[in-house]
Amino acid sequence: MASIPFYGWEAYYDEDRHLQADQAPKSGRLYTMYHGTTVQTARLIITTGFRQSADGMLGAGVYVSRDQKKAERYPLRAQHTDRVVLKLSVDCGKVKRIDKDNHPLQKTWHNQGYDTAWVPPNCGMKSVPSGLEEDCVYDPKRIEVIDIALAPNTTILNELKQLITQNKKGPSNSNALGACTVCKLKLGPAHIIQPCWGCGQNVCALLAKHECNR
Repeated sequence: MASIPFYGWEAYYDEDRHLQADQAPKSGRLYTMYHGTTVQTARLIITTGFRQSADGMLGAGVYVSRDQKKAERYPLRAQHTDRVVLKLSVDCGKVKRIDKDNHPLQKTWHNQGYDTAWVPPNCGMKSVPSGLEEDCVYDPKRIEVIDIALAPNTTILNELKQLITQNKKGPSNSNALGACTVCKLKLGPAHIIQPCWGCGQNVCALLAKHECNR
């Protein structure tokens, strides 16, 4: 019998990690989001994690968006040659919708038991003149950098991607928030992590895509 070389796979899941910006998030789910920052701050975030902003439109927390175009605008005063957009996996926890100026919980939502504040797009808030979707996650530990969505050049892109790889946790089937550290999905029982038959890299059978690195 002839041997068949193994090169990987690609699958498509009908689930809601990649919501459109105008879709309401569901509490307790993992979502893909984005954060715009400078090159040097991106290095710090990848190696040491996010830190809360002391204040902002939605109070203390980490400001992110499901709309990459929103993240690409930040930092506002940074040159385009110094802007990086981090791709994130976010455990949003319990979500509070904030959709008008002077909302009674605009800065106190966390005190009421919420983990994330969500500003839907085009809701008319004067503090969001772009009309683009925005989120504030209170606990930085709910956010993991999983990739680089935008970098000034290939050199910086490769450097930051390597930093992400170096700072990934060792083989495990779940992190502190109950999500698989390999496929990033938060589903049912613990996932089985094992070496790929082809390249030996640790993989989860629920990975959406895997290509053998050989």
